[in-house]
Amino acid sequence: MAKQVRAIEVIELPLEQAWGKLRDLSRAHHYVPGIINTEIVSENTEGVGASRYVYRKPASYIQETVEEWTDGHGFLIRLHKGDKPAAPFKSASFRYQLEKETQDRTRLITTMSFQLPWGPVGTLLENALTGFISRTVADVALAMKLYYESGEPTTASDLKTYKTQH
Repeated sequence: MAKQVRAIEVIELPLEQAWGKLRDLSRAHHYVPGIINTEIVSENTEGVGASRYVYRKPASYIQETVEEWTDGHGFLIRLHKGDKPAAPFKSASFRYQLEKETQDRTRLITTMSFQLPWGPVGTLLENALTGFISRTVADVALAMKLYYESGEPTTASDLKTYKTQH
């Protein structure tokens, strides 16, 4: 059974504006810490089947493909590289979900589901990694909030400064 970690942030934007930013799959490098570039590699740029490469280094990428799409609210992406799951996972996915909080505020819920191979050893490693992955998912949600509200890409320094001040 896959582990799940979740983070929630409130974005000071109406749902429609937040969705306008989220639906653009080409912008992950503006808010995912450590990602330096995003490249759409499918014909469709949104909806089920849309696929992108996200790069941590110029020649090192993970592929993300949309598996579910709920227009106006979010999507689920599968993390992989070609036909194989993204290393080191047996399976991994990331859900971005938006919910109306008030007229001018939107709740962002980010959820990563993951499973490692290796049977009982994999389960032990999943438990050990859960804290790290949970912090990473929280950083993605917070970086998205900062990017959506400012319109400027979130840097590691921006993230650190915000976390220190709040």
